[in-house]
Order: sequence, then C-alpha cells, then structure tokens
Amino acid sequence: MLRVIRGHDFVRVGDLSTMFDVSEVTVRSDLADLARRGQVRRVHGGAVSPARGERPFEETQGAHWAEKTAIGRAAAALVADGDTVILDVGTTTTATARALLERSDLRDVVVFTNALNIAFLLEPATPRMTVVVTGGTLRPLQHSLVDPLGGLILDQINANIVFLGCNGIDPVGGVTNINLPEAGMKRRMQRAGRRRIVVADGSKVGAVELAPLCDVSEVDLLITGASADAATVAALRERGLQVLVAG
Repeated sequence: MLRVIRGHDFVRVGDLSTMFDVSEVTVRSDLADLARRGQVRRVHGGAVSPARGERPFEETQGAHWAEKTAIGRAAAALVADGDTVILDVGTTTTATARALLERSDLRDVVVFTNALNIAFLLEPATPRMTVVVTGGTLRPLQHSLVDPLGGLILDQINANIVFLGCNGIDPVGGVTNINLPEAGMKRRMQRAGRRRIVVADGSKVGAVELAPLCDVSEVDLLITGASADAATVAALRERGLQVLVAG
C-alpha cells in the first residue's frame, strides 16, 4: 500500500480497497497507522506522500470559504449570553469569530484566543464581548501565540465552550494538527473547555496529520460542511461523536 501511494500523487480509499481486496474500514485503519509514522499524509478521500508542509493563513483562508462561513455561523449559534469561550487559531475558527461579531444580541461574552487576527476582528464587539489574548510566542505563519508562555492563562480558566481548529479528524487517527507548537496549545484549550467542539471543513474529515491532539471520544461535537466524506462522517458517529453538517 505504501509503495502504491508513493508512486502516485493521490490514491483513493476505494481504489486501495479494490486493489488489496480488503474493506474500506481496513484501508482507513492502515492509512491512519502509516500517517502516525509520518509515511503518508491522509487527505479527504485517500492519502498522498507527506511532502507538503504548513501553508500560511492567507493562502488557506479563501479555500472552502462558503463552507467555513456556514460552519462558523452554526458554531456561533451555540454561544449564549454570559458564556466564556475559547477560540483557537485557524481559518474556520476565524469564520466562527466573524459570526460571533455578527450576533449583536450577545452580551457579557468573554473570548479567550491565541490568534491575533481573531482578537483584532472581535475588537469592535467591545464592550458586549471581552477579548483576552493568551500571550506567548508569535508564529507569524498563522498569527498565533504558542509556548513558551503561551498556555499560562489557559491552565487557570474553565470555559463553557472551546472551539478547536485542526488539520485532520479521523475515526481511528483522532484529532490531529500539522505543526507541533500549536498542537500543544490546542491540547491545553481542550482541557480548559467544558464543551469541546471541533470546527473543520470537509477537507479535514478523514485526514490524519503529524501531531495528535486527542481521540474523537474526547470531543463533544464536530461541526463540518457538506463536502465531508459521508462514510467517514458515519464512522465518526459510530465512534459516538456527534456530527453537525452545516449548510
């Protein structure tokens, strides 16, 4: 299977299932194992060789824009007056922040974020919302703040909701991210939130990346879009994860 993937730009789960005469569930499990070893990169519907690196925020914010907007609005609808919210870095969490800004009905909401762009985006919502920036070391690629000193505030709070971004969510591989510094922050956010919600467009569903964040059993809800692979969504639900397809 690894030789086949290395010989092609992209290989589908269904093609590997037919080629090796095994079920698609088995293929996904094998691909998740290969991805954990760094030998392949899981993407929507299949796998590729792990040659591609992290892309800057500005390059990815326009991808799946309509889907991210729908996800953001569905996520923002879950926030109530008086809630304390943690907003992770990322393009889909940025769409969530934009939807929160549009909710002029919200009052007394406190938002903690490690994303500088999200903090600036929510500034006009003051004083309806109080925005707290976590601090830490700047990663210009994503405008994010990470360790050292990035997680000190997160270790001291209990939020009603945490909205986590990710680069992959898979029934076997769990929730994963493409870079290690932000993965550490995401784990701290996940521990600080009573309700843990992953927001991820359909291209992330079924993907497994370098840095594990948590198992899907440690997430309360996934909000994704219509482009998500239906079989993978079904498999996530079979693992007990609630999935909301927005749009």
